[in-house]
Amino acid sequence: MPAEYIRLSQQAKEQLVKLKRYTGIENWNVLCRWGFCLSLAEPTIPTDIKIPADSNVEMSWKVFGGKYHELYSALLKERCLNDHLSIDEETLSHQFRLHLHRGIAYLSGNPNIRSIQNFLSIAIPIDSEK
Repeated sequence: MPAEYIRLSQQAKEQLVKLKRYTGIENWNVLCRWGFCLSLAEPTIPTDIKIPADSNVEMSWKVFGGKYHELYSALLKERCLNDHLSIDEETLSHQFRLHLHRGIAYLSGNPNIRSIQNFLSIAIPIDSEK
């Protein structure tokens, strides 16, 4: 488990509030999962920055991952190995926070996300020729 509890930065909280408003998705953990996976799909390593835990949004690892928490943990470990990083607890926790916050920023910064349909098109490309 990369982190027993996850507390988001105030900036990430504000970005999630915006995403909740646009998409109608009410649960922080669902939006966080999407952001995490979006960041993992990015080929570059996240910039190693200090991310404050200065918001009141906190969740346990099992709430973040739900019934698939072990899968998310395995994905993070695989990504760390691919990035030639250690898979010790400290590194996993740090990389998780970096990926989570980068992914939330990507989602929030996407000017095309203004509805749940736009949001879903990230995962399910819509074929305009059909």
